[in-house]
Amino acid sequence: MTAHASTAVLQQATIQQYCRALRMPTVLAQFATMAEEAVREKQSHLEYLEALLQAEIEDRTQRQVAQRLRDAHLPRLKTLEEFDCSQCPKVSPTELRGLADGGYLDRAEPVILIGECGTGKTHLATALCVAACHQKRRVRFTTAAALVNELIEARQGAQLSRVLGRWARYELLAIDEVGYVPMAEIGAELLFQVITDRTERAALILTTNLPFSEWTQVFPNTRLCKALLDRVTDRAHIIETGTESYRFRRTIAKRKGGA
Repeated sequence: MTAHASTAVLQQATIQQYCRALRMPTVLAQFATMAEEAVREKQSHLEYLEALLQAEIEDRTQRQVAQRLRDAHLPRLKTLEEFDCSQCPKVSPTELRGLADGGYLDRAEPVILIGECGTGKTHLATALCVAACHQKRRVRFTTAAALVNELIEARQGAQLSRVLGRWARYELLAIDEVGYVPMAEIGAELLFQVITDRTERAALILTTNLPFSEWTQVFPNTRLCKALLDRVTDRAHIIETGTESYRFRRTIAKRKGGA
């Protein structure tokens, strides 16, 4: 091995150590290959450095988004682009795009999706969560029943304060299926506490199959129900997805197509 080659090997080993110390895995993996490309393409030192750091930033962003998506516990990955607004004429594509931009997150505004089963509420809630994850926000998706059960168990185990604090730290909390199952009074009170902790502090998405006038079917304490509605509707984006199930229409269309 020539002296020049030996020096190059030592330099690469030193760069590798620096990359590990600085936690730059993409630079570690690509600096040698991109250096050879830079020589072939006669790039300047600054052009090479810019391309190398850009690769690190892009890869780091992808990893962060992927982690946010995992942490969100989404039932499935759905995007706004996959939502067929022609099937839900009440839903405004312009309003959806505005929400996807994330301004409501900064303003801590609630989003309420109201409609019958199969009209796309969960799809839209999930899609907004995905959009927020791509903005590297801390997001969590859950059903109302699962959240209430966790809170009740935490209360029984004297862990309620810790669990409430964990839920409060998310920049966006999506609670699906509010209204599908009536709640015992203690469950309603705990859900009310989670929502109250977020009022004007962090964004909230709720999906429900009940109009507001029927929420007393789920929250039997009339005073608590009124206070809850007051909080979730204040400055809220209320989106009605309709009454006719898109899934049902799709099933009928498939059967007719196969007939």
